[in-house]
Amino acid sequence: MTLVALCYAWSCAVYPYKPCRSCRGIGYFRSPFLRAIRLCRRCGGTGRTLRAGRRAYNAAVRTRHAIRRAQGRNRRDDDR
Repeated sequence: MTLVALCYAWSCAVYPYKPCRSCRGIGYFRSPFLRAIRLCRRCGGTGRTLRAGRRAYNAAVRTRHAIRRAQGRNRRDDDR
């Protein structure tokens, strides 16, 4: 199980994006009659979305940075 988790973490680091589920990685939708094109709302027209593991990693990093910034501010306030 640990090996599977490590392989998934490596995969998320190397390949952070997956094809969009809504547009199937194309990035747009085509009207069946007028052949008009509109961009996918889910991916913004890129055809890619972040994988769940990468999204969790990014959230953990943001939380860690916020905590460290708060600790740094507290240390500076204590020095005064």
